Amino acid sequence: MERCREMGNEVTTPLLVLRKKSEEESDEKVNTFMEELNKVSWMAAPMVAVTVSQYLLQVVSLMMVGHLGILVSFSGVAIAMSFAEVTGFSVLLGMAGAMETLCGQTYGAEEFGKLGNYTCCAILTLIAVCFPISLVWTLTDKILIMFSQDTAMSHAAREYCIYLIPGLFGYAILQALIRYLQTQSMIFPMVFSSITSLLLHIPICWILVFKFGLGHIGAAVAIGISYWLNVVCLWIYIKYSPACQITKIVFSTSALLSLPEFLKYAIPSGFMFCFEWWSFELLTLLAGLLPNPQLETSVLSVCLNTTTLHYFIPYAVGASASTRVSNELGAGNPKTAKGAVRVVVIIGIAEAIIVSTFFLCFRNILGYAYSNDQQVVDYIADMVPLLCVSVSADSLIGALSGIARGGGFQQIGAYVNLGAYYLVGIPLGLLLGFHFQLNAKGLWMGTLSGSVSQVIILAIVTALTDWQKEATKARERIVEQTIKTSNALVV
Repeated sequence: MERCREMGNEVTTPLLVLRKKSEEESDEKVNTFMEELNKVSWMAAPMVAVTVSQYLLQVVSLMMVGHLGILVSFSGVAIAMSFAEVTGFSVLLGMAGAMETLCGQTYGAEEFGKLGNYTCCAILTLIAVCFPISLVWTLTDKILIMFSQDTAMSHAAREYCIYLIPGLFGYAILQALIRYLQTQSMIFPMVFSSITSLLLHIPICWILVFKFGLGHIGAAVAIGISYWLNVVCLWIYIKYSPACQITKIVFSTSALLSLPEFLKYAIPSGFMFCFEWWSFELLTLLAGLLPNPQLETSVLSVCLNTTTLHYFIPYAVGASASTRVSNELGAGNPKTAKGAVRVVVIIGIAEAIIVSTFFLCFRNILGYAYSNDQQVVDYIADMVPLLCVSVSADSLIGALSGIARGGGFQQIGAYVNLGAYYLVGIPLGLLLGFHFQLNAKGLWMGTLSGSVSQVIILAIVTALTDWQKEATKARERIVEQTIKTSNALVV
């Protein structure tokens, strides 16, 4: 009997220890998850304010021109904004994504001096890209007329784009400064400067458009002034803030030596972003070829505007993901980087469920936010289920694209977007929209299939990523670049 009692104790004690150990590990995982969730949320929420504020600059200018009551000016500005986004702003925004890899990983590795070099290199490169874009903008009317657009509207669009050129250069510098601060998790200076610029933009735009009588030209000038105000605010902060002294931006020869490395990531990053953006703009152009083009184009425009407004949320989450992943890879912490990936994907799924549920609940009144035409409202209500799938895909795309930028997978992302939208999405949209006569719904279903394909491929790439290997590669790249820079400076 005594022997059995002793054997029972020997069995029970290890089981209790194992159970306690398991509970402790579970608590540790929960605490780690909540800590990472807090870090990502703390960055994502203010980044939404930054991106929305910058987007609203153009919306305010369009609204001001709309109140002039001159249809040619209003339609000209509307198409000019779309043209400027496709040919200019999207290119700069995409190329600036290279800084999320380089600056993020470098900051994580505590090679603080290189952040200034990469930022300087990015500013000079993006400014150089502005010159050919500016040349294209001077030919706006000829390009639009070539695509059978109205002559008067095309001339108004050309005037708007030409006076927007100074703003293009301000936007280029602004994107570099934003990535510089973002990769160091300095979010609130950007929030302050972006909101301040927006608040000042409203009276500036009103004065130029109405008081000075500059019309749509004044609206373009106002955007340029607001971008440069934002640049000045951030530059003053960066120059005088103690937090930025160890990563100070210095224009030097060593910054130019980083150009090949920057372009290695900037070019595929630009294509990765533009391939997706351009596909949706092409969707609107194709809608004009459908029967009853006014209705079909109106409905697609509403859907695109809705998804664009929503995309600021997943884009901000993606920016947070990029910063966390790149910082941890640079610091040689693959386990933490993988934990950040899990958190960001879960946030994307949760956000998709919330927004989709909201759209489904208000599907019958969503159209009234854009139009009083009952035909348009009913058509939009019919499109809402597809819209829910789109915003769900966007939620995951924002998160996965941010992870790709943080890990330096831009080249893979560019190929994925090219295949997803131009080999799957657009051809299927043409087939459904025109051959099967599903019209706008068919075009949207085609592009949606491209988005779903993008999600699936990026998810597979992310799931199969060896984060230990990526952390090692990041560290080796940083050391290699340091040796190259040192040798070049010695020579």
